Amino acid sequence: MKLVKVFMLAMVSVLFLNCNSGQKSSDQKKATNESADTTVEKEPDFKISLAQWSLHNTYFGEPITDWGEFARMVKEVPDSILKGDIDPIDFPELAASYGIYSIELVNTFYFSKVDDMEYWKTFKKKCDDAGVSVGLIMIDLVGNLADADEAVRLKAVEDHHKWVDVASFLGARSIRVNAGGQGTAEEVAANAVDGLSKLGAYGASKDVNILVENHGGYSSDGSWLSGVMKEVNMENVGTLPDFGNFCMEYGKDGCEKEYDKYKGIAELMPYAKGVSAKSNAFDENGNETKSDYLKIMKIVKESGFKGYVGIEYEGDNEDAGIKATKALLEKVFKEI
Repeated sequence: MKLVKVFMLAMVSVLFLNCNSGQKSSDQKKATNESADTTVEKEPDFKISLAQWSLHNTYFGEPITDWGEFARMVKEVPDSILKGDIDPIDFPELAASYGIYSIELVNTFYFSKVDDMEYWKTFKKKCDDAGVSVGLIMIDLVGNLADADEAVRLKAVEDHHKWVDVASFLGARSIRVNAGGQGTAEEVAANAVDGLSKLGAYGASKDVNILVENHGGYSSDGSWLSGVMKEVNMENVGTLPDFGNFCMEYGKDGCEKEYDKYKGIAELMPYAKGVSAKSNAFDENGNETKSDYLKIMKIVKESGFKGYVGIEYEGDNEDAGIKATKALLEKVFKEI
């Protein structure tokens, strides 16, 4: 009898272990399947956006030779500058045709539309239909944020508010502004800190970044602009390093004083919330002739930056230039 009981207990133990083993195996398989189901592709460190300025000659219908007259027309009769065959409202669909789904608008193409919310509703729908998002808006000709006159500087800040509002409505992360002004480097820096801090406070209320690009004058000095950023010291005020635009002084024969672009980009990257890949011409190997993209993107990566790199082509054949810049960026992304 005892032997029967021992035998039966042994059988029960074996069955219990087998059941638990089967349950464990089933649970493990279920966990593995759930893990596989929830695995998503890793987000790339860098993605490509398209700056609308890459098509400026197409929009204007002809190259601009007199920028002073151009600025006057933008302020007085803004729609008259758009003599090209394409309409800026169709930019989302055009960007998508290049396989690019984040865009950077330029306010001079929409100067008369800043207060027209019906226009922006239509534009937003076009973005949605094309599967395109607005990353930033580049702002020009709305006043100097480092103007020496405090009243003029404050008006410039207030005039930028409208574009912050448009950016917020479109879901854009940032606007790009200029930190121009009059005076010594120290004086302009102090005024830029004041103007950017005031605009930064408004931008923060709308969840919009305020970015300064190296865009001529003191701003093309990487140490000067990084110093301004350090003084502003606001989370939503940063830089938009451009691969070009490091000329500090122009003469009749072109640039007479140029800042070292690689040094400048390295100085601006700690504050960067975007990167602008300026391009003009390409050699037979598809490399940009004025900038070492691989060297620059290594600097960008070493800074810890992750996000959009915007194509900003300024050469003659805009369609071919956009495609060539995109191909070069894609190649470099794989190499770094």
